Amino acid sequence: MDDHDLFRTGLRSLLEEQGVHVVGEAENGSAALQQVGELAPDVVIMDLKMPGLTGVETTRRISGIAPLARVVVLTISADDEDVMDAVMAGACGYLLKDSSIDQLMAGIRAAAAGESLISPQIAAKVLQRLRAQSADTVAAETIRAELSERELEVLRLIANGKDNAEIARELFISPKTVKNHISNILMKLQIDNRIQAAVYAVRSGIV
Repeated sequence: MDDHDLFRTGLRSLLEEQGVHVVGEAENGSAALQQVGELAPDVVIMDLKMPGLTGVETTRRISGIAPLARVVVLTISADDEDVMDAVMAGACGYLLKDSSIDQLMAGIRAAAAGESLISPQIAAKVLQRLRAQSADTVAAETIRAELSERELEVLRLIANGKDNAEIARELFISPKTVKNHISNILMKLQIDNRIQAAVYAVRSGIV
């Protein structure tokens, strides 16, 4: 979803060359919501800076009308607030428009598989900024009350940027077990994806 026709056309061609089935495109948030409701896509690629309904608000509404659709933000903005707003609205990926096609495809595949992907430089900057803020003691109490010790270990590793394979190696458990732990963490903390889990963990001060 992007308000620049030339960019949408070029992106569509690139994705189709990579074997991605593009079911629709939209020039603004309102059109995006209508198409998502009608077409039920697996993954939505979203720009943040659009006229009318913003990308953040559109992302938030998509999670309401199509909870199985995964939103990957593709934007020119690396601004901390934009990243935070998009993540907390439910985006499961955040990439810059200067990303390579390989990085974009990795983000789409991760989203389709229920994983999350953020440009490393963006993730590092956001988490660093969060660590500089005062800890949310209520969040910390919730995490400690709801999660087992092993789930706490997994959450800390997520917040330190580890993927499932790295977590599995570090804790000497299978990737499937890691996935189960992450599902339990998201359910217990009532959050949508691992990026939100990382933000929540860092805000709480437990990492």
